[in-house]
Amino acid sequence: MTVINARFKLNYDDFRLDVDLTLPSTGVSVLFGHSGSGKTTLLRCIAGLEQAPLGYLEINEHVWQDSKRQIFIPTYKRPLGYVFQEANLFSHLTVLDNLHFGLKRIKNNLGLIKLNQTIELLGIGHLLARMPNNLSGGERQRIAIARALALNPEILLMDEPLASLDLKRKQEILPYLSRLHQQLDIPVIYVTHSQQEVAQLADTLVILEDGHILAMGPLAETQSRLDLPLAQDREAATVWQVKIIEHESDYHLTRVEFEGGSLSLAAIEAEIGAVLRVQIYARDVSIVLIKPSATSILNVLPAVITELIEGRDSQTVVQLKVGQQLLLAHITRKSLLLLGLKIGMLVFVQIKGTSILN
Repeated sequence: MTVINARFKLNYDDFRLDVDLTLPSTGVSVLFGHSGSGKTTLLRCIAGLEQAPLGYLEINEHVWQDSKRQIFIPTYKRPLGYVFQEANLFSHLTVLDNLHFGLKRIKNNLGLIKLNQTIELLGIGHLLARMPNNLSGGERQRIAIARALALNPEILLMDEPLASLDLKRKQEILPYLSRLHQQLDIPVIYVTHSQQEVAQLADTLVILEDGHILAMGPLAETQSRLDLPLAQDREAATVWQVKIIEHESDYHLTRVEFEGGSLSLAAIEAEIGAVLRVQIYARDVSIVLIKPSATSILNVLPAVITELIEGRDSQTVVQLKVGQQLLLAHITRKSLLLLGLKIGMLVFVQIKGTSILN
């Protein structure tokens, strides 16, 4: 498998970017961190909008920058798509004309074929005759994404595309981003500070702090690392990929399986065999030593404690393995002591609730 290799060193008066990362050439790699952590600067270096004095960038075995050999491919010659926080559509052009604007850079009809596929994927066919000022914020961003994809890029870069949208518009566009995540055959590098977007979209998670990479790896593993702030956050969660195996229509439930077990969830409108993500918050996981014989909680699963760490105040963060899936639980220190929990113990976890992500 080809990979994306990126190394950049860049100094401002009050900020220094110093990163060395290797990303897969498929799926969505999310750059996550607080404001000022260097996410957008790193993305702009990849795009060529910032030229790091010391830098190396290789995508699909093509070198776009190598400061040692004085190679720097300018942005307009890089086969990339870039989606900004604001859609920046041409206000005097219709949606269709906005989409056609970039096709002049493509010498064959492949761009037009890809555009038609993208229009269907993003559900914007009914918007093509409209002017940008007659679109919602979510619709404008869908057009901006389609315009970027119309260029038939080798990589898609997205800089907090939902940051300017209210909650309703974010909920409107996230399902379309999930469809891109599932169906695109090009890598996506996505910048955000939203844990919800991380959970719904990321395959690979890169956590930045003060211009450096704090952690990098597959989503499930990186989310579950107890040495990172994410695991101790109130919104700490783990994401599992599951497959629908049964609809229990009498109970309005759907049964899904994961690697090593199964869950009962509120009814999901999807076909048997459909693959989706579920998010389990650490605060919704409890631990028992003996499997309860009578409980209203449907999801009681065997687990092994793999790690423990003292968290904030009286909180203890517990990492467990359920089948082949990692899981986090937030419990009190008193519960830890009363149950005598230790690494390696066999226990049962009760999962009170899950969120369906896609």
